[in-house]
Amino acid sequence: MEYFVTVVEEASFTRAAELLHVTQPALSHQIKALERSVGGELLERLPRGVRLTSMGRAFLPHARLAVRSALQAQRAARAAAGAEGGELHIASVHAIAVGVLPDAFARWRRTHPGVRLILHEYATAEALEEALERGAADLAVGPPPQRWEGPVVPVGEEEVALVVAFDDPLAGRSSVRLEELADHDWVRCAMEPVVDGRPFLDLVCERAGFTPRTVVRTEHTSTAVRMAAAGVGVVAAPTHVVRGGIGEDCVLLRVEPSWKRPLTVFSRVELVGAAASFTELLRGSAPYGRREPSPVRPNADRGCPAEVVR
Repeated sequence: MEYFVTVVEEASFTRAAELLHVTQPALSHQIKALERSVGGELLERLPRGVRLTSMGRAFLPHARLAVRSALQAQRAARAAAGAEGGELHIASVHAIAVGVLPDAFARWRRTHPGVRLILHEYATAEALEEALERGAADLAVGPPPQRWEGPVVPVGEEEVALVVAFDDPLAGRSSVRLEELADHDWVRCAMEPVVDGRPFLDLVCERAGFTPRTVVRTEHTSTAVRMAAAGVGVVAAPTHVVRGGIGEDCVLLRVEPSWKRPLTVFSRVELVGAAASFTELLRGSAPYGRREPSPVRPNADRGCPAEVVR
């Protein structure tokens, strides 16, 4: 399957053989053996390159997942033993990758120098869950996943606050009630949580008696924070994104009552070895984790209320 996937990705038996460090006849022999095992041709050989047959198109996504799973098994075994060259692939949404993971990665490198970390970033929680389900990483760090079958471990919580420009009339305060921002413009981010099928900000503003006047929509939280600093509008963002150095020229206002959402580590398989060690490290990383973590209880927040942010 690895040979098949490589041939498809390179669109060439010659280039695939070079990458795999095998001879071209040996590669062709393995592909033909695979085709015999599935009962038909997977690739159409062309004068210049190859093309997937209908069977090949159906087979490819499953083959890719199988190859990724085999590589993950090798990485997990090496990382569990602390072997040099072991890798731990971690997936996360952009805001958490910017605000939470740098300190955790620095601590990991000091204590586990033999296990390399590979970070995969995604724009939305939905994209993060889909990527992990496809086997793109060993574990994910993000909000509690929806309808997830594998282990889910709470590792702390992140506070969501409001970001305004220095010259905003409210900039001299440390906190604000949401209804005081009814006449403000808002910058919205694609990573905004969805609660009960609705964007979180729409829901809480409706409860506060107004509809947020959205003037800009962005893909990334860091971009939205920069928009707030420039005076485009108010942004709701995790406090760690602003503290991480992206918003030095803006003001952070806590909302009364405060908005917080759980932060979790989740995986397709049991968290063991390096994956379990990284989870414990994150749980003990103040201010995002608990200083005195309780025992790991996978799926402990499966029964949490539908609201991601409280």
